[in-house]
Amino acid sequence: MMNLEELRENREVLNRIDWEMTPEEAVRLYLEWGNNWVHSKYVIKSKDDISHYFVVYSWDGPPVIYLIRRNSEESSELAKIEMPDWLRQSFKEETGGNNGVYPVSGQVRRWLEEQLLKF
Repeated sequence: MMNLEELRENREVLNRIDWEMTPEEAVRLYLEWGNNWVHSKYVIKSKDDISHYFVVYSWDGPPVIYLIRRNSEESSELAKIEMPDWLRQSFKEETGGNNGVYPVSGQVRRWLEEQLLKF
């Protein structure tokens, strides 16, 4: 699994990231097949359709960012990115300290884009 520095150097993966994909949208698209085409700009036709997106995972310990690769058959974690203390604290306050899997948004997204896209 890549870390922040390794991901920053992997332009092929960086260019595939869908910054608008959320964990909820990915589950709906890839796991709840049906009339998804009615509600989304995305259309999944086969297992060859793949999304790369970020989530903030906060079930076990401090919140951490994962880059997920998902198709209709599986998902895998490509990168694990630790957040600085100030960002973890801000995220916890924003989510009321609730555990879960969240989309990257707001301050977390701005920080992540700055870390990955400034080079």
